[in-house]
Amino acid sequence: MKLHVVKRGFELPILLALLGIAAGGWTFAAIATEVRNGDTRGFDRDVLLAMRTPELAPRGGPIVEEIARDITSLGSTTILGLITAFAVIFLALDSRKHMAYFTLASVLGGMLASDLLKDMFQRPRPDIVPHLAYATNTSFPSGHSMMSAVTYLTLGALLARSHERRALKVFFLLAAAFLGLIVGVSRVYLGVHWPTDVLAGWTAGAVWALLCWLIARWLQARGTLEFDAKNST
Repeated sequence: MKLHVVKRGFELPILLALLGIAAGGWTFAAIATEVRNGDTRGFDRDVLLAMRTPELAPRGGPIVEEIARDITSLGSTTILGLITAFAVIFLALDSRKHMAYFTLASVLGGMLASDLLKDMFQRPRPDIVPHLAYATNTSFPSGHSMMSAVTYLTLGALLARSHERRALKVFFLLAAAFLGLIVGVSRVYLGVHWPTDVLAGWTAGAVWALLCWLIARWLQARGTLEFDAKNST
């Protein structure tokens, strides 16, 4: 009986992750199809303009605009790169070098996937409002949103596995999701992304993070990746 309970506890998270990947993949495909067919123009336009005054100035004034710039930097390559580097160094110093390599590969792989998706869709950035932040390349999906989801969810999952208390696990995962959420919203507020770019970025990033989590569990089961000292489930 005890073995049966352990087995069920091991399989349920995997089943939920697989369902999440399937749902996320379907959602991303649906958004991409609607974008390519031009069916999201009204929604994108309405949401983007709702964040601006009739004169196309950002709502909230200079203070909110500055806050939005600060928040959006949390999804920049520089900030995410620094956070990832510190996490990788910590894991290596904590005698988990294989986990360090895996974390680095997960983030770099997500970055490559984001660039490939952008090249595939080639969607222009919004042109109906002034851009309030510097932005290059194409718009779909939002790289800031996708990489925030990839990086923060991956690191949030690592932190969650390093603590036994359920409240702390939930806090780390919710904090990771919240950071990705506000970064995405800031991209729309600053006028450098359509709302559907951000929705697609969140979805693709979450799917990538779930895939990496599943691979990590599989590698741990084979003994390739180190189990966490406090929680090996």
